[in-house]
Amino acid sequence: MQTRHLIDRIVQQTTVLIAQLSTAAGIRAPLSRVADQVFYELSREIEAQGVTRKVAADMFGLALRTYQKKVQRLSESVSVRDRTLWEAVLDFLRDEGSTTRERIESRFSRDPEADVAAVLNDLVGSGLVYSTGRGRTAVFGATTKADQIMLAEQDGEDGLGHLVWLSVYRQRMIGLQALVASIRAPEEDVRAAVADLIAEGRLDKQQVDGAELLTARKLLIPVGAVQGWEAAVLDHFQAVAAAIGNKVSIGRPRSANRDVVGGATLRFEVHRGHPYEQRVYGLLEKVRGEVNALWDEVCAYNRDQDVREDDKVRICFYFGQNIEDGVREDDREVSG
Repeated sequence: MQTRHLIDRIVQQTTVLIAQLSTAAGIRAPLSRVADQVFYELSREIEAQGVTRKVAADMFGLALRTYQKKVQRLSESVSVRDRTLWEAVLDFLRDEGSTTRERIESRFSRDPEADVAAVLNDLVGSGLVYSTGRGRTAVFGATTKADQIMLAEQDGEDGLGHLVWLSVYRQRMIGLQALVASIRAPEEDVRAAVADLIAEGRLDKQQVDGAELLTARKLLIPVGAVQGWEAAVLDHFQAVAAAIGNKVSIGRPRSANRDVVGGATLRFEVHRGHPYEQRVYGLLEKVRGEVNALWDEVCAYNRDQDVREDDKVRICFYFGQNIEDGVREDDREVSG
């Protein structure tokens, strides 16, 4: 497979993941900036690899001046958050109080009626909006202001807090301003998340050459956690992408049994009653148990050691399991 075809397939699979994340839990996440964000991030990484701007512009099929203007424009607006229909409808109901479906559809008449209906269903399902009645005369209203603030703040703070924790952990040491730049969230929100994480003992502060840096000794999103799944997904995705990128960059993409960089993908085919069915379905649980046990032992040993940061070697071990076709996981009846 040529590199160009490989890139095409990776982009295709990544867009599938973005689509699934953008509609997770019924929330319509803003996507209008995705194309610009991809261009901006890709241009930054290409230039970071030592490629000149003239060559980078040619890779995108752009004239150098056009490329430079686009990069400048996007770098100035990359932190701007777009509003979605989901957010607009919620804000409208907060301002209006209770109102009919007909009034809501009239207000958002430029948007497809099906999209407005889907957003209303999402809002009601999330508890941010209540409804009574049926049809076009149904009445919708925002839940109490106190409840809305509590729900919004809890979800936002927990999600951002885990992403901050993950970012510090992966950087090992990072200053607050660099952290804000890497996450691209409002600085006051990041500061609040950092303060909470320090109070909880998840982050530490250290003075290095007169600069105050943040550190994280460990990162753990418990199995079954409702909050923080975004950080866990990001961590796993970054681990896989970084391992593949490292493998390719060292100029030896072929695998060997003693490799310490790389991965393997195995697919099993079983059927109900297959003699190895239980072992295959229980593989993730078994590996997770063994890895967690080893991780606990390493952490317990490291707590009593005083090793310089420069001497530490961080090994990332990622694993996962998925049912690609056949019966859905919720429909299986497999004891374990």
